[in-house]
Amino acid sequence: MGYYNRHLLVLLFLIGNSLWAKTITVCPDCKVKSIKEGIGIASDYDTLLIKKGTYKEFNLLVDKPMTLLGENFPVIDGEDRGEIIRVVSDNVTIDGLFIINVGTSYTTDYAAIRVVKSENFLIQNVVLEKLFFGIYLEKSNHGKVYHNKIVGDAVDEYNSGNGIQLWYSHHVEVDRNIVQGVRDGIYLEFSDHITINDNESTNNLRYGLHFMFSDDDVYTNNTFEKNGAGVAVMFSKRIRMVGNTFRQNWGTAAFGMLLKEINDAEIIGNTFEENTIGINIEGSNRITYRNNDFINNGWAVKVLGACYTNSFEHNNFLYNSFDISYNSKLNDNKFENNYWSNYTGYDLDKDGIGDVPYRPVKLFSYIVNRTPETIVLLRSLFMDIIDFSEKVSPVFTPDNLLDTLPLMKKAE
Repeated sequence: MGYYNRHLLVLLFLIGNSLWAKTITVCPDCKVKSIKEGIGIASDYDTLLIKKGTYKEFNLLVDKPMTLLGENFPVIDGEDRGEIIRVVSDNVTIDGLFIINVGTSYTTDYAAIRVVKSENFLIQNVVLEKLFFGIYLEKSNHGKVYHNKIVGDAVDEYNSGNGIQLWYSHHVEVDRNIVQGVRDGIYLEFSDHITINDNESTNNLRYGLHFMFSDDDVYTNNTFEKNGAGVAVMFSKRIRMVGNTFRQNWGTAAFGMLLKEINDAEIIGNTFEENTIGINIEGSNRITYRNNDFINNGWAVKVLGACYTNSFEHNNFLYNSFDISYNSKLNDNKFENNYWSNYTGYDLDKDGIGDVPYRPVKLFSYIVNRTPETIVLLRSLFMDIIDFSEKVSPVFTPDNLLDTLPLMKKAE
């Protein structure tokens, strides 16, 4: 059978399904009074129109291609009895529902919506409250999680779950969601080719975003703010993070972003503002950091060693307590053409490049790393004296860690 004949058959099949599909209305006064009953009598590609009301149901199994469509946000109340919706079919849409009271378990990850081994799914315009796990994608591909609001009330890590979780799922879009008050806002594990765009993940117990062993993922225009430990990116390759905001992630173990064993990545045009540590880097190689703003952080960048072939170019380091902390050799990492608010050099030839190299690692930063209690001496005369002495004759800080071409004006 030729290429065009095959595609014609697929098109006719889809048209046929849409022509035969029907809408089943569910409401307290309708013939069909429960969602479970509606799913049971539905045929493939039918739409279940769920009218406004409260439906006390759980363990709803969607095992056929269909649409669950809420009108005026009907409430599905799981009464803390377990999982609420489980999808095990391809081509399922869940739209416009308000789901509350997911069961909590110490042995089972109950979710408001779980999608298992399914393709071409769409979860959108859903509100989740009083949850354990929110939206859980398990070995499911080619789907979209769009414009949902997930609000948890997590207090302790051991009895709380994640807002949006992907496990062994690929080619998924996570777009324009609001997640707050859960353990990890967005969590990925073994999930490749994921696009995470325009989400707000705030006030979560641990991480706003946490992913491991997930390659070729793209993160754009997200906001991660006031999370217990910030964002953690670990054991992954070919990651692209552009235009995100990491703000006000404070604490002794909090970062704007933690990078651990990340290779061949791009971190471009992001804002790291008012974090304990803007970026904490360990064992990460061949990463381009460009056009990022580091503003009012404790440490803008902390490098903990085993990092090679990284470049920092055209970034703005603005009013951080410490711009760079480094506990190892420079290796072949490069700092060039960055703007440093603490730079006091001059530009006699007016080419926009400082004539004197800038040394961003301060001795006092080295001392604080070794003895954290000395932070109380920050901005004291003592700090100024020891930093000046190290600047004149470097002993403890890498003597070749220089920005030889510091910008005189902020990078645009």
